[in-house]
Amino acid sequence: MRLPRWAMTATVAGLAAVLTIPTHAEEPKKLTYPETKKGTVVDEYHGTKVADPYRWLEDDVRESKDVAAWVEAENKVTAAFLESIPEREAIKKRITEIYNYEKISAPFKVGGRYFFFKNDGLQNQNVLFVQDALDAEAKLLIDPNAWTKDGTLALSGLEVSDDAKLIAYGTAQSGSDWNTWKVFDVATGKTLPDELKWVKFSSTSWTKDGKGFYYSRFPEPQAGAAFQNLNVDQKLYYHALGTPQSADKLVYERKDNPKWTVGGGVSEDGKYLIISIGDGTTSRKARIAYQSLEAADGKIVELIDHHENKFDFLGNNGGVFYFKTDYQAPKYQIVAIDTKNPDKKNWKTVIAEAKEPLDSADLVGNRFICSYLKDAKTLVKVHEVDGKFVREVDLPGIGTAGGFGGKREDKETFYTFSSFATPPSVYHYDIATGASKLIRQAKVKFDPTQYEVKQVFYASKDGTKVPMFIAHKKGVKLDGTNPTLLYGYGGFNISLTPGFSVSRLQWMEMGGVFAVANLRGGGEYGDEWHRAGTKLQKQNVFDDFIAAGEYLVNEKYTSPKKLAIQGGSNGGLLVGACLTQRPDLFGAGLPAVGVMDMLRFQKFTAGRFWVDDYGSSDNSAEFNELYKFSPYHVLLKNGPKAYPATLVTTADTDDRVVPGHSFKFAAALQANNSGPNPTLIRIETKAGHGAGKPTTKIIEEVADQWAFLVKTLDFKPTIEK
Repeated sequence: MRLPRWAMTATVAGLAAVLTIPTHAEEPKKLTYPETKKGTVVDEYHGTKVADPYRWLEDDVRESKDVAAWVEAENKVTAAFLESIPEREAIKKRITEIYNYEKISAPFKVGGRYFFFKNDGLQNQNVLFVQDALDAEAKLLIDPNAWTKDGTLALSGLEVSDDAKLIAYGTAQSGSDWNTWKVFDVATGKTLPDELKWVKFSSTSWTKDGKGFYYSRFPEPQAGAAFQNLNVDQKLYYHALGTPQSADKLVYERKDNPKWTVGGGVSEDGKYLIISIGDGTTSRKARIAYQSLEAADGKIVELIDHHENKFDFLGNNGGVFYFKTDYQAPKYQIVAIDTKNPDKKNWKTVIAEAKEPLDSADLVGNRFICSYLKDAKTLVKVHEVDGKFVREVDLPGIGTAGGFGGKREDKETFYTFSSFATPPSVYHYDIATGASKLIRQAKVKFDPTQYEVKQVFYASKDGTKVPMFIAHKKGVKLDGTNPTLLYGYGGFNISLTPGFSVSRLQWMEMGGVFAVANLRGGGEYGDEWHRAGTKLQKQNVFDDFIAAGEYLVNEKYTSPKKLAIQGGSNGGLLVGACLTQRPDLFGAGLPAVGVMDMLRFQKFTAGRFWVDDYGSSDNSAEFNELYKFSPYHVLLKNGPKAYPATLVTTADTDDRVVPGHSFKFAAALQANNSGPNPTLIRIETKAGHGAGKPTTKIIEEVADQWAFLVKTLDFKPTIEK
């Protein structure tokens, strides 16, 4: 049997898989999965003994022959099931056709030149171009597609020097969070010898003179531990152009707490280095320091220390720094702090907290351009630097707008706008007049007038009103028979707004209903909404998602047998928790790269950062809560039970949420699923948590997911030709 590329791993001996493929006309027969050995590991948490029989699946697939064999065997079963679905090839062909459209980002202006990314349609990676004027011919600068044949080496970030002569850029191999940074000469088109390794969770920031830049990195890991071990002891360095990394100057570290993150950026005027120190993904306890770059021996000054709020540096007027913060404003405000009089009593509110949460702000054209969320939809307001309101930006509809970057002296900026059935469009914005001008519009092979999007509000278990977007083809009958896909995230202050997605478009085109629930834990209504879905209140997130599913059933959009749920990363946890808590409510689940073992997540790579949202099993009260909903452990505690059809997806190079989470969950699910529904795992090779994934791999994965739902939700999709 031919196996797809994602299933090609090391040869396996002694692991046979017997597979019976059900048809639409017959009752599905339970699959036979590879035998997964069980260990005898038992941990004790605060007096409670917890078995962990699949602990061995935490081992790195690149280092463990046993884990590699298990991966190979599981992929064979999954590949056989997916390839047996008659509609899969037609689904793949159609998504390839829709995906094949020219994609161009909003430009960003540096040194009088315009930089933007472009993808001709099916290129594995986006390509960087530059123009001397918006109507000038574009010059290709960096093409990651030329680096590898399979597109698995991606451009992970870049920073252009103020004179637009040099570009610091990061590369990521196979989706890893580890980046290697290099320097590109714009005039010659050549990459310079500079190479910086072991960089993770860091951008770069050039000095005003372009002689070097600041960046953060971790110590080099021990051999074989790069993709598993905790990321600790991040430090801020200065790299002088043309020197080896070993000569980089250490600027800032926290020996008192090596678990904190450290990052630095140069103020636009080049006079200050702003240092941000955090202790979690959402950095509630933010610390801010700064250093004068004008003095040869500029000392580092602690500006905000041991604070219980978030602070994002926006810009400065000399020694007056502007921050977006939730200090005394759970929906965020902009404050000015004079470094000469930094006492809290002297802080000044520039733009007060509004009814809507302030999602982001940029200081461009000597004005603050503030993006708010109004029931998860974008609302943009412009203010003077002193806070005086100027105007709202006239957006083309209800959807998501993003961009608005630039410099203080710029007279223009750019933004993109999209919605569920509205492909991305790029607009030029005149900051003085407020005029928006469409400059680029994506041309996707579909008719957006055939679709409709609406927003509803439903009650969660405790009565909290939760918004949800619902999109589908016009004329859908509410008779409870529609295949429906419910998507959610609910964590880390991240908001889900209505944006364009080719895969979601195809789902609706096939006849499916698509819904996005804006759960607590996200940032849709500010910090209080976020906190209401964290730590001891994390169950609120799952209750919100379950209530969304009940709403879709009660309103006769669908029925439990036709309802699927999807989410990735923290959203993978969401799907895992809801599948195990309410298996009767859902027909299928697509948990991707999920955090499934809530008792051990903090022991791997970036997991320790998530304690800010999840809590930790090291804490007695938090352990009790985590143990209640941890998807892996719920499966073990419940024992045999009928579960919905499930396709777990992960990747071998995911060093954000290590694949052991998905491996253990899939093994426990297969061992404890007493019903006939397939419970499969798809393990991609040479891929990570999602960033930088080549177009070919994206298309393959989506085709597999939609085919899986077509089969398990038992519906006949409409495939456009």
